[in-house]
Amino acid sequence: MTTVVLLRHGRTTANAAGVLAGWTPGVQLDDAGAAQVAAVGERLAKVPLAAVVSSPLERCVQTAEAVAAGRDLAVQTDDRLGEARYGDWTGRTIKELSREPLWKVVQQHPSAAVFPGDEGEGLAQTQVRAVAAVRSWNARLGPDAVWLACSHGDVIKAILADALGLHLDQFQRIVVDPASVSVVTYTDTRPFVVRVNDTGGDVSGLIPPPRRRRRGKASSDAVVGGGAGTSA
Repeated sequence: MTTVVLLRHGRTTANAAGVLAGWTPGVQLDDAGAAQVAAVGERLAKVPLAAVVSSPLERCVQTAEAVAAGRDLAVQTDDRLGEARYGDWTGRTIKELSREPLWKVVQQHPSAAVFPGDEGEGLAQTQVRAVAAVRSWNARLGPDAVWLACSHGDVIKAILADALGLHLDQFQRIVVDPASVSVVTYTDTRPFVVRVNDTGGDVSGLIPPPRRRRRGKASSDAVVGGGAGTSA
């Protein structure tokens, strides 16, 4: 089983101002965001990570570096984990965008939403590339790996919707806050969504047990009745 820890970047100056940053260069964490990523770095310090992979945008790289600090790991970037390409919506305020006709499509039928302008993409395209990134890193790192992907709110929501077997039109039901941790374990037959939008819980359950305790190949079966949890 390969486990990916999906980490959203900390709060940014654009988040605080209610602006859709998109791929705007130079958007940095604000003071609150810097404190958030320092805290999440401490929370994840004991989780052995095979790789720390980030969106190439500054706010994610800053966040990923806080997790990689003190480890013998360099932050690697993958454009496929980059923010949705909002096209002409980029740099505009959420208040203004909420009056656009496309806003209702994004809210109610996001699989049909394609952002305007030469640089815009559809949310369905965003999901395809992001899920492909996760799957390819899973294959590269192997079935025993725990690794971290630092990305953006809509991108992580799209990955989680896929893992949950939800149509993309349902992804607005998922909440992914700044500096939150979501976790998906991938098996041969299905993903298991272990946690969503965790902003302060204990992460010791993400630490793999000693190899001697593992009994053969990990099962892809779900435990009927829910099982005893990770402490068992």
